[in-house]
Amino acid sequence: MSVQTSSSTGRQVRASVLHGAKDLRIESRSLPSPLPTELQVSVRATGLCGSDLHYYNHYRNGDIIVREPLSLGHESAGVVVAVGKDVTGFTVGDKVALEVGQPCGNCQRCGEGRYNICKQMRFRSSAKSFPHAQGTLQERINHPAAWCHKLPENVSLDLGAILEPLGVAIHASRRAQLPSGSTTLVFGAGAVGLLCAAMAKISGSTTVVIADIDAGRVNFAVENGFAHRGFTVPMKRGKTIEESFEIARETAASIGEVEKSSGEPVGEVDAVFECTGVPSCLQAAIYATRPGGRVMLIGMGTPVQTLPISAAALREVDLVGVFRYANTYPTGIEVVSKKAPDYPDFSKLVTHRYKGLESAVKAFEMAGKTKDDSGKLVLKVVIETVDEDKAHL
Repeated sequence: MSVQTSSSTGRQVRASVLHGAKDLRIESRSLPSPLPTELQVSVRATGLCGSDLHYYNHYRNGDIIVREPLSLGHESAGVVVAVGKDVTGFTVGDKVALEVGQPCGNCQRCGEGRYNICKQMRFRSSAKSFPHAQGTLQERINHPAAWCHKLPENVSLDLGAILEPLGVAIHASRRAQLPSGSTTLVFGAGAVGLLCAAMAKISGSTTVVIADIDAGRVNFAVENGFAHRGFTVPMKRGKTIEESFEIARETAASIGEVEKSSGEPVGEVDAVFECTGVPSCLQAAIYATRPGGRVMLIGMGTPVQTLPISAAALREVDLVGVFRYANTYPTGIEVVSKKAPDYPDFSKLVTHRYKGLESAVKAFEMAGKTKDDSGKLVLKVVIETVDEDKAHL
């Protein structure tokens, strides 16, 4: 079978489709030719993230309930197999990363360049809009060329998929407004926390401390250049609000004793990237921040929390929301293309790969673990797919 061109008729493609909690099925879908402004992309690499896992395990993500069969996946890259007639700058065979959010382009937020918070946003693999925007765990998709980003030869498709969560870290670092020579703390050493730590380093923080309850993840971050220092958070929980706040103060004080490369203690930090959503971490984040500093709210965890809000207000500590990203892919491509001493190796984030849509169940089960059966850390699980026309690309 030859590679489809923009003038060819539709075709059938295979897709992984979620019908209920842990009910994934392989189905055939009809895919038309791309519209004049679209590319048809053979999806080759899709990373699994926390929202995918929520949908897979519960058929919902917080208050967002799936209302029709849904393909998951939104951290994706692939190869162009057909080009719409009005598209310029792309040819068949180009490697592209997919930016899967499609805003309205007409509202005030879009006009400000903050399209990530467009109320009309349709985001692939999210059930928020209806009909749902189907995700990328299918052989091919048609996608607006405006939201496809060409990858250089030295950037793998795995790294192309990582550009999506990296976008969150880039967006967060921009909103943090980190001053040169700043000190940054990151709570959570999962994939997003590691990327936030890396972007803090790249953005000029001379000391980046990463904190997690998993010592293995903390060590990984420091050993692979994502952070300068690490801190293993003790597993302590208070029975009352007062006890919880006291433990949070103790955690913040202990992190403040971590030594910089100069040998002096870190003390209070300029910014905290809170990537867990866990109340105890957000509480500690507020206490760990210097007067006038910022706490970046990145982790989508417990929706209702009790916080020491006076500790933030009386010291003018800003609590800054971070939701997805906007205008980050060009910067992300530059970041993952660079190689330098003490620069993080982003490719090491992909710890487990699974071949084919049929392996999706195993991939989701692995993504829900912190370590595999051999004791290896699980950070980012990627599903790799190749459609039947691979020999022609």
